[in-house]
Amino acid sequence: MKLIYLVSGPMGRTPEGQAELGRRREYLQCHAAAGTEVDITDIPAGPGSIESMYEEYLSIPETVKRAHELQADGWDGILLGCYGDPGLGALREIVDIPVVGAGQATALMASAVGRRYSVITVTDSVIGPLEETMRNSGGGDKLASVRAVNIPVLELHKDRELAIEATLEEGAKAIEEDRADTLIVGCMSMGFLEIPEACQAELGVPFLNPARVQLKFLEAMLGSGLSHSKQAYLTPPKIASGEASGPADLYYSKN
Repeated sequence: MKLIYLVSGPMGRTPEGQAELGRRREYLQCHAAAGTEVDITDIPAGPGSIESMYEEYLSIPETVKRAHELQADGWDGILLGCYGDPGLGALREIVDIPVVGAGQATALMASAVGRRYSVITVTDSVIGPLEETMRNSGGGDKLASVRAVNIPVLELHKDRELAIEATLEEGAKAIEEDRADTLIVGCMSMGFLEIPEACQAELGVPFLNPARVQLKFLEAMLGSGLSHSKQAYLTPPKIASGEASGPADLYYSKN
């Protein structure tokens, strides 16, 4: 199977970003099952990082258009590359191939391995949006809390040890104060830095890495011959009727 990880931002706009795209592709390929090919791409315009609901919304139009192109290019499934799953429903309306969001995948997996889970994310500004994502995931009734380490996304890689220390602190509070028995890092950058793996032994509970769980979730869907229901995610009427050929045709301007 051929899977593509779609970053919801223009990560490759700088040489450092291009290098990070390559590193993430190698990470995903390393954890993929035998016979799975994984590649990575980004979008041409959008937020540099996502730390608010507004930035989530900014990322959606270009991500949807790119997903439409990826299906036409023959990819078997799409990994949506932002933990908040921005535009997940919209992507599923536009394409028929399965699209998996890390937020939903980890919420469902955490619900399977424990009774109450907490999400440890980057900044206070995404606590509310992630609570909403979890409520809409199908595993929202088991959410104990969302806590933040208050390190911006683009700062995480500069001091991984600081990020680990802050995650350990918030993770311990989630277990002791919120009665969580399972943890998730609610940020793809934290996942690709393997922060859950660095913290799990000390915290003593399952700690889900969204990059790995999302990948395995999509492999399981495809391996089971499944995709999202098009009765749940109906194709936009103008596209279904042939009036529009794709998402770009649904956008108008005065110019």
